Amino acid sequence: MSAAINLDVLNEHRSYLVRYAILQLRDPHLAEDAVQETLVAAIESKSKFSAQSSLRTWLVGILKHKILDVLRKRSREPQLNVPDGEDESELVDALFKENGHWADPPQTWANPEQSMENTHFWEIFEQCNQHMPINTARVFMMREFMDMTTEEICQELAISTTNCWVLLHRARLSLRECLDLKWFGIAR
Repeated sequence: MSAAINLDVLNEHRSYLVRYAILQLRDPHLAEDAVQETLVAAIESKSKFSAQSSLRTWLVGILKHKILDVLRKRSREPQLNVPDGEDESELVDALFKENGHWADPPQTWANPEQSMENTHFWEIFEQCNQHMPINTARVFMMREFMDMTTEEICQELAISTTNCWVLLHRARLSLRECLDLKWFGIAR
């Protein structure tokens, strides 16, 4: 099967890999670099591809490691970009009344499984992800898309378990609200 892996075959998966990397890294240049490194690693180790999974799954596995390498490197380097000043607490508090009940209850999602098969849904999902604060989105992607455990996320990002859970909760609330507005709230 490794003979079937060539540059043309790998390039068929390139756009998917770039989108995946951008969702996690939130920087198109870093994402492009991670995908390049992924494709080079795939070419260099194509003999290790045993076809027990799809080629895309194998490539995403390699990409996950490349993304983690970038995150590790970034955590050791001083960050030059200034936070945008958004207060996540205010966003979350606005969703609830003082008694803890929803200010506007989330609507029922008619057919989420069908939506997940729709390419446009994933474009909306990416937009929603991009609007979340960086650390919130990063923790969500590490947990839900990279299948990392809470302990692994905490170790990678040097955060506490409680902080990780809070960020995951905020990410889910933010995604729920955004998808309610931009996907499930309009007639499909």
